[in-house]
Amino acid sequence: MSKTDDYQTELERLQLKLVEAEAWAIEKGQRTVMVFEGRDAAGKDGSITRLTEYMSPRQTRVFALPKPTERETGQWYFQRYVPHLPTEGETSIFNRSWYNRAGVEPVMGFCTPEQHAQFLKDVPRFERLLTDAGILLIKFWFDISKEEQARRLEERATEPLKLFKRSPLDAQAQKRWDAYSAARDRMLAETHSVHAPWTVVATDHKKTARLNVIRHVLNRLDGPGCADEKVDKDVIFPADKAEGRLAP
Repeated sequence: MSKTDDYQTELERLQLKLVEAEAWAIEKGQRTVMVFEGRDAAGKDGSITRLTEYMSPRQTRVFALPKPTERETGQWYFQRYVPHLPTEGETSIFNRSWYNRAGVEPVMGFCTPEQHAQFLKDVPRFERLLTDAGILLIKFWFDISKEEQARRLEERATEPLKLFKRSPLDAQAQKRWDAYSAARDRMLAETHSVHAPWTVVATDHKKTARLNVIRHVLNRLDGPGCADEKVDKDVIFPADKAEGRLAP
C-alpha cells in the first residue's frame, strides 16, 4: 500500500469517527466554535475541507468574512462575529476570525497600534464569555516554514484551479515575514489561556497536519471513543510548548 493509500484510509477512518462524534454533540446540544488562523498558504482551507467534508451541512457552518463595511468599522470590534456564533447542536468554523486584528491588520497598517493593544486586552475577556456560556472553543494556529510558504505561494500564482486562493496580500507574506512572526508571537503570548488555549499545527507536511487536526478536534469534542485518538506531538502542540518550534 502506498503512502497516499495509507493517508486516504486513515482520513476516511477519522472522518467516520468525526461524523459519529458530531452526531453525539448534536444530540447533546453542544455548541462548538473553531478558529483557524495562520500564515498565508499554511493549509487552513485544505484542513477545513477535510474536516467538514462529511459533517452535517445543516449544523456545520464555515465563515470567511470579507473586509468589514464602513458601517462595521464603526461597530464594537467583535460585533460582526457574534451573529455567526452557534446555537445548540451547531458548529461554527471561522476561516480567519476576530484574530485578523492580531495579525494582518497591525502588520499591514489596517488598524492603529492602540486598536491592536486594546484587542489583545479585550479578546481573552470576550472568549471567557463564550466559554462561560458553555461554548467549546477550539483555536488553531497553522505554522509553516518560510521556504515552504514561498513554494506554495508560487504554485498558487500559476495554478489555474487555485485562482480563488489568491489574494493581493500574498506578495506581502514573504516581504513582511518578520513582522508577521512578531505579531504571531505577541498574539500567542497574550491570548493563550486555560479557557481558550491555542494549538499550533506544523504544516510543512500538509497531509500529516490534516490528520492531526481531526484527531485534536475529536479529543476536544470528547465524545465516546474520542480520547483514544493520539496526536503527533511533533506536528500539533499547545502554544505554551511552542518555544523553539515555531518558524522564525
